[in-house]
This record gives sequence, structure tokens and C-alpha cells, in this order.
Amino acid sequence: MDIKEYNGTSLAYMGDAVMSLLVREMLLAQGWQKSKILQKKSESWVSAKAQAYFLIQLKERAFFSEEEYAIVLRGRNTHSASKAKNADVTTYRMSTGLEALFGWLYLTHQEDRLKALWEEIQKIGEYQ
Repeated sequence: MDIKEYNGTSLAYMGDAVMSLLVREMLLAQGWQKSKILQKKSESWVSAKAQAYFLIQLKERAFFSEEEYAIVLRGRNTHSASKAKNADVTTYRMSTGLEALFGWLYLTHQEDRLKALWEEIQKIGEYQ
């Protein structure tokens, strides 16, 4: 299947895994080792609220290309049967948009841009 045909949910599915892996690598590199602390810290990066916050910050910084933002919108506008556990619908959809971009960059092998996205999110910093 051509990546252009993937819906926003499929892109977000992959993007969730990519972002989670990047967060886990970062936390371990920072020296965190206790599972309870790792879980708590990872939530401040991969929760729907955190991801929506990152998306807003990135948009304000004019980070996205036109093509990238179209992918964000594809993810955000996808109607999903699943619902967020701790977020409203708008926040959940925004987070899905960011995850879709992570998935798309990964699946299209845009490693440099994926790295730039992750570095910019790290500059924004942990969501409180």
C-alpha cells in the first residue's frame, strides 16, 4: 500500500510508537531507571495533553512545512472509534495530528526532519 493512501489513524498508530520510543530513549539517557518514574515522566511527553501542547507550540514557531501541516490535519481530522482517557475530543484530535506527522516522517524515511521535529519538541520541554 502506498503511504499516500494511509489514513490519519494509521499514520498516528505508527507515530505513537515512534514518539514513545524517542521519549523512552531520552529518559534512559538521562539516567532514569525506576519504572514508576519512567512511566510518570513519559506521560509528560506522550499524553494527549502534552502532544496537543507541543503541536500548538510548533505551529506558533512556524515549524511545519505546508506538506507536513497537511499531514497533521489529516491526523487531526480523522474520526476514530477510540477515545482519549484523560483528554477532551479537541485535545485528543490535536495529539493524533502530531502522532500522524511522526508516523508519516518515519514511514517516508525523512530521518533528518524527524530528528528536527523531535529536537524542537525537546526544546519546548516536558509538559507539566
